[in-house]
Amino acid sequence: MLAIRRADERGHANHGWLDTFHSFSFADYYDPEHIHYGALRVLNDDRVAGGQGFGAHGHSDMEIVTYVLNGALAHRDSMGNGSTIRPGDVQRMSAGTGVMHSEFNASREDEVHLLQIWLLPLERGGAPGYEEKHFSDADKRGRLRVVASPDGRDGSVTVQSDASIYAALIDGDERAQYAVPAGRRAYVHVARGAVEVNGERLGAGDAAMIEAEDSVMLVNGDKAEVLLFDLA
Repeated sequence: MLAIRRADERGHANHGWLDTFHSFSFADYYDPEHIHYGALRVLNDDRVAGGQGFGAHGHSDMEIVTYVLNGALAHRDSMGNGSTIRPGDVQRMSAGTGVMHSEFNASREDEVHLLQIWLLPLERGGAPGYEEKHFSDADKRGRLRVVASPDGRDGSVTVQSDASIYAALIDGDERAQYAVPAGRRAYVHVARGAVEVNGERLGAGDAAMIEAEDSVMLVNGDKAEVLLFDLA
């Protein structure tokens, strides 16, 4: 079974400095039909204006993954971490018992486009943690490359959650297939471009919720960048 949610069905807020789309209930956007999907609790598609960002604020008991599409994002947190993440970088912050952090556009002029993902943790009250890895375009070209997983397999960042995240770049004749483990489901988010997912055409911001299917096939891409979530 495949259910599609189009980009324009998401929650949306434009704060001037931040133009954001919410795939799941977040802040002032509430949709009882889209609270979470398995361990996937938040998927925000954010565009932050030059010189702007999120000031210091706190989180707890959440696995937060940031995936940058364009531009550069400057990160600081109460654990002493400070870095600038760019396209290809995947950042994982385990909020655990509590952490403060800030995220600012590293450029004064250029917009930064990112996906902020929250995953429900396996257990509450864990120790805060931070990790960052880079995955080149070649790593993701024509294949689904694991970028986050519970066991940190294949060099992915380690999340304390029952979820794995895969990223792919699909264009032209390239294709990628994912075998969905028995008893699990998949969530596919098209970050940009367009691609066919199990026979359905999806564009930027569209998503597919896939259950009781043996596999997910990505084909006929038009400069597509795709995230696939393996979820219980």
